[in-house]
Amino acid sequence: MKAFEANFDGLVGPTHNYAGLSFGNIASEGNQDRAANPKLAARQGLAKMKALHDRGFVQGVLAPQERPDIHTLRRIGFSGSDAQVLAQAAKKAPRILAACCSASSMWTANAATVSPSADAHDGRVHFTPANLTNKFHRSIEHNTTGRILAATFPSQRHFKHHPALPGVEHFGDEGAANHTRLCGSYGEQGIEFFVYGRHAFDETQPRPSRYPARQTLEASQAIVRSHQLNSAGVVFAQQNPSVIDQGVFHNDVIAVGNGNLLLCHEQAFLNQTEVKARLQRQFEIQTNGQRKLHIVEINSEQLSVDEAVRCYLFNSQLLSLDDERMLIVVPEECRDNPKVWSLLEQIKAADNPISEVVVFDLKQSMSNGGGPACLRLRVVLNEAELAATNQATLMSDALYARLNRWVDKHYRDRLLPADLADPQLLMESRTALNELTEILQLGSVYPFQR
Repeated sequence: MKAFEANFDGLVGPTHNYAGLSFGNIASEGNQDRAANPKLAARQGLAKMKALHDRGFVQGVLAPQERPDIHTLRRIGFSGSDAQVLAQAAKKAPRILAACCSASSMWTANAATVSPSADAHDGRVHFTPANLTNKFHRSIEHNTTGRILAATFPSQRHFKHHPALPGVEHFGDEGAANHTRLCGSYGEQGIEFFVYGRHAFDETQPRPSRYPARQTLEASQAIVRSHQLNSAGVVFAQQNPSVIDQGVFHNDVIAVGNGNLLLCHEQAFLNQTEVKARLQRQFEIQTNGQRKLHIVEINSEQLSVDEAVRCYLFNSQLLSLDDERMLIVVPEECRDNPKVWSLLEQIKAADNPISEVVVFDLKQSMSNGGGPACLRLRVVLNEAELAATNQATLMSDALYARLNRWVDKHYRDRLLPADLADPQLLMESRTALNELTEILQLGSVYPFQR
């Protein structure tokens, strides 16, 4: 059967705001307390989804989390009515309230790690929601994420859903932001490339000193076991600790891969020469020497790590147009930077699969620290698996129009952190999400519905 790489983008939530919650994410910290525009953020994300759907790519929608998260606020001791819980939290713990209102689930690259059926011994697509233990505001996502994924991919015959890994730092897991897949074709067994920031159980190994390494080797190894992956098709690599300390909080800020192409900075990985050689060797074995693995490496003179973090060149999407050509999706910040745009033109003209550059305005997401690659979860599906997917979550002209009407009806066009304590925002959010679960036919996935 033919196989596709579907992109499931996160729908921006009604509480999209700039609270600066993510230590190590320079854009997130730098825009703290600015006014956000949830309506525009959601529309920018939907426009990207629709444009890629119109180009013929399989595009899906993943629902956001319930925010404010009253359930979590109650778990940590706030009580009374919902309005009283919000008022207490705003007065006594405003930073905790901000964390419980984060709309960061829009970045579905962190939602889960996904392995296609071609790579798994049981022939099913495997999903493990990321525990995201390094950041409190994200660590509260995985239970709802698991329910949303199970409602989006409901067939037990085709899909296997795992619980998140233990929620301790030793098994810190940030999902597909530190995982990519290289292959000759989507339907054949590929290389699952896991990138980690540190060894949790061996403190003699290198690690960053300024910013946290959010992904552990042990978490990646656990996912390989639970997803029943053939060890011959798995490559582990450590992210360069020095680039983490420069603001590269995930691998997808410094490298991106798809099919037979890996685009990365020369400082992306520890022992990079050895990592590239392992990938080349393994790719040749996996494809029986029939396909060439292109590794496009950008050096520091072409683009510094600091510049890469600010423009998010590597936090782009690589999408296959056919067996030979790909397009790269970049944020508008790349086109606005003459140096970066010139580099993209050079990449496009060189001997590699990239033949087209597509630009999107994603400023609302970029200002909170996430580019095009953050917004999507990649799911390789064959024809039977695509047919078994919840069809109401797949982008279409009708769904695009309906979701835009839904956003216009329920979302505010200005939101400050001070607005998060407004009980009316909670009611607006729940009303919107209740309607969204009907649109996407998800059932009762949110705590307030259960």
